[in-house]
Amino acid sequence: MNPYIGHDSQLGGVEECRLVGGKGDGMRIFQVNNGKGLELMVSPDRAGDITRLKFRGINMSYMSPCGYVAPTYYEGMGSGWLKSFTAGYLTTCGLSAVGAPCVDEGEELPLHGTIANLPAEHAYWEETREAYIIHAVVKDEVLFGRKLRLKRRLQVSREENSFEICDTIENTGDRTEPFEILYHMNMGYPLLDEDSIVTIPSASVQPRDDHAAKDIANWMHMQKPTAGYRERCYYHKFAHEKGMASIFQPKLKLGLEITFDSRELDGFVEWKMMGIRDYVLGLECGNCYPDGRDVMRKSGMLKFIEPGEKKTYTVRVRMKTEE
Repeated sequence: MNPYIGHDSQLGGVEECRLVGGKGDGMRIFQVNNGKGLELMVSPDRAGDITRLKFRGINMSYMSPCGYVAPTYYEGMGSGWLKSFTAGYLTTCGLSAVGAPCVDEGEELPLHGTIANLPAEHAYWEETREAYIIHAVVKDEVLFGRKLRLKRRLQVSREENSFEICDTIENTGDRTEPFEILYHMNMGYPLLDEDSIVTIPSASVQPRDDHAAKDIANWMHMQKPTAGYRERCYYHKFAHEKGMASIFQPKLKLGLEITFDSRELDGFVEWKMMGIRDYVLGLECGNCYPDGRDVMRKSGMLKFIEPGEKKTYTVRVRMKTEE
């Protein structure tokens, strides 16, 4: 025990609370403080996603105009997902589908799937000498349909300013299922502005569409909030197994770096949205691109999981500083 303190929370820890008011009323929140300047708000009622991320008191993530939205308000048809897209630092997309609404082999699939709007069946935290660890179990399971289970382990280091997301997806049903996952990580002001330095050391960059292609020379350059801006997406491929993307704000002398296995998460998306209030940069690793499951099936990129099979993905995020 530390003789200088009365309560462990003086130096860091995890505190549990609930939101009051608005569409987020009643949602469970884990507030994590690693004692070294890193703070996260984790939402077990939103698949264990990371709603807010701060470093040294500075906001690093984007919060959409929707704000906090409980799963009760989710609209699971077409693009209704956008009405409950909090964004935050991390919104998980999948597991049934990622990207544009579509019909794939007779199944009607909404934008970005349902997992981000499912509350954890079981969520708890633990503390070790090295880390604060949050566990969440989310069931994307339906009668006469897919039975996919997500077990999330979010480990926040107490020794350095970093955290790790380790997800295991299990097929608990009796048939082979298509599955997709995308880690929709969202950078926001003041980390993000026209001076931010974005680095993605990919081997190739492809525009999602003609609109993105017209400005591909500036994929790494951010700009000021612009009225009428239309989103641009760029798809990155890595030559090595270590995928990486980073953003650094020279005015604040801080930033963050994302690393992942690019063999397993082989579809990296840069989502550039420089609109007014809709001002966000997505640095998103996944096992697909967000073009709809039907398109991924036709391209040969769609992944499948056998009955009883488990797939594990790990994403690491490290804060960066310039002392």
